This record gives sequence, structure tokens and C-alpha cells, in this order.
Amino acid sequence: MRTWHKPLMAATALMALAAAAFLVLYLADGRQLDGMPLWAKPLKFTVSFSLYFLTWAWLFSLRHRATRTAWWSGTVMAVFGVIEVGLIVYQAARVHRSHFNESTPLDATIWALMGITIGVLLFAQVIAAALVLIERQADPVSTWAIRLGLVISTVGIGLGALMAFPVLGTDFPEGIAGAHSVGVPDGGPGLPLVGWSTTGGDLRIPHFVGMHGLQLMPLLAMGLALIVASETVRLRLVLIAGGFYTGLLALATWQALRGQPLLQPDGLTLSALGVLLVVTLGAIVAGLKKTEKAAANTATPKTESHR
Repeated sequence: MRTWHKPLMAATALMALAAAAFLVLYLADGRQLDGMPLWAKPLKFTVSFSLYFLTWAWLFSLRHRATRTAWWSGTVMAVFGVIEVGLIVYQAARVHRSHFNESTPLDATIWALMGITIGVLLFAQVIAAALVLIERQADPVSTWAIRLGLVISTVGIGLGALMAFPVLGTDFPEGIAGAHSVGVPDGGPGLPLVGWSTTGGDLRIPHFVGMHGLQLMPLLAMGLALIVASETVRLRLVLIAGGFYTGLLALATWQALRGQPLLQPDGLTLSALGVLLVVTLGAIVAGLKKTEKAAANTATPKTESHR
């Protein structure tokens, strides 16, 4: 871990400690905010950012040589990510909504600062992603898993911008500049802990799905390395998984924008999911058959006929 990005590692430790504290508050403090436990959002964000910072600290260690640009982009991500979480915690301590809140001058200022911090963080991630994307790892499987995870994650974070625009012709309440939910007001019934709406669409779902592709794609490559010997097979499976994940992200976004709850998909959503699964399974079967055929051709000795 000596080569891991130090500021990001420090931010990881800070977020992990904060998450432990907010877990205690989540369990002990019964107050509610927008229909959710008061400390649910600080808990979610500290856990999410601890994973985010840790993953990036590791990704920077994979670069063959350190550069000032890489160090500074990672440091900016750490600093502005911590500021973002700090503003969320401050608003929770005030028992005020953090996201989209413009109901008072102070709330509006905090929301504007949050917009700036996440914008700077995303810009730094794009730079960092470009630096990591051009690196070739020890094997093509890891290279492509990391590349796909980076692209999917950057898109997922960018999808958060959709929350700032009215969807399905729904106007935002007075003093509110955005919404997580689509087709229903924020603060209604939601899934435990995450709070995703159970009565309407929720743009936090594709935001979450995309953002954590950064962890899931490299983890998939690591898992396949333990159970699949052939590098060719592993590479094909990672590429197929990347296509499936991208399709799943698009489907989750489409479902949310239509104001549809995650656990209540209609026939159209289920049909699209079915097509995605069939195409993915077909690609896996075709890829495995192609590999078997190539292996058989390699194993069969070539003979020459002599007259």
C-alpha cells in the first residue's frame, strides 16, 4: 500500500471513522428528515465515499509512473469529496435538507457550494480516469475491467445532474431546486436505508448503479481470475459483463425517468430486461463455444500428405 495515493487513503480513513459514528447515531437517534432517519444520508454518503476514495487510491497505484497531474487530481477528489460530505453532515445536524434546498439564504448557499464541490470532483475524476485509461495493466482482463468501470462510473456520477431538472412535467416545491423522485414528491415511502421511492421513479438508482461500476468491474475480473484459467475466456466475460452493466444502467435510468418504482416494473421494463438477459446469455454461450473451437483447433495436430 506504500504506492497508494496518500491523501485519498487519509480521506478513506476519515470517511470510515465517520461512517461508524453515523451508524451509532442512525440507530440511536429516532428523528426523521424528509421521511428518512435523520442520519441515514450522512451514513450512506460516508460509506459510499469511503469505497470511492479507497478504489481511487488503489487505481492510482496501478500507474507505472507517478505524475503531478495524477497526484493533484486525486488530491482534489479527496478534498472536495470530504467538503461535500461535510456540508451534508452540517445540514443534518441542523435538521435541514441538504440537496436542492434553497428555502433560506444559508440553505441556498450550502446547496450552491455542494453543486460546486461535486462539479469540481467530477472534473477531477474525468482527468484521473483519462490518466488511468491510457495505462495498460499486467493483463488485458484487468485493463478492460478497469476501463469499463471508469467509464460506467463517470456516466453514473454525471446522471446525478438529471435530479436538477423537472421530469414528467412535475414542478418543484417552493424553495426546492431539484428532486430525487420522479412522478411523486420527495420524502414519500421508500426502501429501508437507501430511501429509494417505492411509489414512483427514483434517479438515485441509476446514479448508484453507475457510480459503483468503479468497484464491481475490477472485482469481477479478480473473481474470474480465481475460477477461470483461460485469459481469453476471462476477457470475453469481462467485455460481456461491461455491455450488460451498461444496458442495466440505461434500463434503470429509463425506468426512473418514466416515474416507475424499482420493485414495480411494468411489462415494457420487464421485456427490456428480458431482452438484455437473453442477449447477454447468448453472448456468453457464443463466446465460450468460440473459445472451445479455437482450443480444439490448436490441439489438433496438422498433418501433411506426401505422395
